[in-house]
Amino acid sequence: MANTGSTLLALVTGAAIGAGIGLLYAPDKGEKTRKKLKKDALDAQDRFNKKYNETASNLTEKAKKAKFDFEERLEETLSNASHKADDILSAMESKLEELRKQNAKLQKEVKKEEAETKANKVVV
Repeated sequence: MANTGSTLLALVTGAAIGAGIGLLYAPDKGEKTRKKLKKDALDAQDRFNKKYNETASNLTEKAKKAKFDFEERLEETLSNASHKADDILSAMESKLEELRKQNAKLQKEVKKEEAETKANKVVV
């Protein structure tokens, strides 16, 4: 981008120097010289506008590409995060099922102990 700015500055500076030298060494009459200067100024303006449009177009393309790359990386990151979240949820569900089985087993043991305790009280 700095290179483009330097190019534009060089282009404008060259046009100004050329116009100045043209005035100093103009072999033609004033009216002809003014027409030439006007034509040179218009040519310089056209070159400047073309360079400006080219630079603006390049910047627009680069911005579009950067946006596309960002969106692509964001989508990939979100997809990876989603897969990891699914893996975590799956692991948590497995652990929860395991804990439920242990809880059911413990409840059976507690009920068995309570039944035995009641039976022992009745026998005594």
